[in-house]
Amino acid sequence: MVRENSESMRPPRALWVPFPLGRPLGKAADADFQQKVIMSALDLLNRSEGPILEDFPYGVPAVAAESAAACPVAFPNKTVVDDSWTNRLQQELVLLTPWYEFSCQRRDGRTLVGLSPQPPAANILRLGACLDEAVLPTDIVWLKSAVEDLRAYYIEAMTAQPGDYEVGTLQAKFWRETALGAAILTVYHQFLESKDNRLRLMARILAPREAVEELSILEEESR
Repeated sequence: MVRENSESMRPPRALWVPFPLGRPLGKAADADFQQKVIMSALDLLNRSEGPILEDFPYGVPAVAAESAAACPVAFPNKTVVDDSWTNRLQQELVLLTPWYEFSCQRRDGRTLVGLSPQPPAANILRLGACLDEAVLPTDIVWLKSAVEDLRAYYIEAMTAQPGDYEVGTLQAKFWRETALGAAILTVYHQFLESKDNRLRLMARILAPREAVEELSILEEESR
């Protein structure tokens, strides 16, 4: 959840959680922790006055180093790839597809992919075309569902191997190493510089502040 959005919208009850985008309940497959999040949210209904914006007091439980699983995907070094956005994104999706399919099999067919009416291959082609042609993707209804689907596709592929995954490590790998992460951040900066208030608001939804700030620091250090 983007905290600034809740502060400006002032809903009657809201629980802010310090988890990565796409993980509203924190750690996947941890029923006890997820129940704490749900009960904290439901407890807000017992308050007599509002609006209320309350912080959830716990972060995602750390994964012990000896039990942490490794991402099975090795992404190409972006600094040595000189190609169009469309080609880079399509090749990356091809690389991830067998791992995504394996992940679905391991989870008995359960997946978070499917919010968008278009399949991931079509969405990644459209996103790549927008970037290659320098066309701002102003259809934010399509963009939001497409990005959420693609991000879920990537994370599920990256967690195909059995075991516990450190959420922060996964998120860092996604934003630092993947062509999709770079593509989303490119659109993020385009939207942030737009005069259209809708697009500036959408920028906050596209990428978490932590990823943007961390990558900005890394870029400064590499100069």
